[in-house]
Amino acid sequence: MNTLYAISDGLVIARRNIIKIKRVPEVLVFVLLSPIMFVLLFAYVFGSAIPIAGGSYREFLMAGIFAQTVIFGATFTGAGLAEDMQKGIIDRFRSLPMSRAAVVMGRTASDVIYNVLSLLIMCLTGLVVGWRIRGSLIDALAGFGLLLLFSYAVSWMMALVGLSVPSPEVVNNASFMVIFPITFIANTFVPSENLPTVLRVFAEWNPVSSVAHATRTLFGNIPPGTPEPTAWPLQNAVLYTIIWAGIIIAVFAPLAVRRYTRAAKKG
Repeated sequence: MNTLYAISDGLVIARRNIIKIKRVPEVLVFVLLSPIMFVLLFAYVFGSAIPIAGGSYREFLMAGIFAQTVIFGATFTGAGLAEDMQKGIIDRFRSLPMSRAAVVMGRTASDVIYNVLSLLIMCLTGLVVGWRIRGSLIDALAGFGLLLLFSYAVSWMMALVGLSVPSPEVVNNASFMVIFPITFIANTFVPSENLPTVLRVFAEWNPVSSVAHATRTLFGNIPPGTPEPTAWPLQNAVLYTIIWAGIIIAVFAPLAVRRYTRAAKKG
């Protein structure tokens, strides 16, 4: 019953966060403009400079852009919770007869909506620059689902950060310093085999690479005749991504809820 109450309360908080989009539309505008800028920038500026054997760089690129954008989108969880802490809204929540897990659950759930909208905008922009889904509809939906699952997992990490720092600005700076390198030292924008040895090994075991590679495979964006990857994570990219998502949620969800409970008690 406690779990059902937590889910019910979490849905209420998620609804509150979604309604907030209408009141602060500027946030949604910037969320949707960023992926458009990334797609156009990489497609037209770097597209002609990075050859992809037997295929189109723009089709190779889109899975990496998808992966990077949804991971960066997860930072809204941390920034939103830090803002609520700063404004005292968390103190109001803790005075209500609701589950302690509901606030964090609602925040992570509602931010999936941001990422759904980002993916939709990126798809439309990708179609404009020449990207196409070559696989089946079921595989494509599985690819989008995998992206949302991984971003949802990362949002729990960001929730812990947001509840542990004094302001949203700190969340943005801290997350940028971590997320930026792990999304670039991967096969997001260039094939991992093109990287120097140390970086290549890191990229092959980087879960961001498995997200991007799994998405490319499911979208049918890997050119025919492309050699199979030699690293186990990329050979089993879907499984490796799901394992990482499960580990992240299992570790950071309890830590985030515990941190919220402690913060509420201190308040």
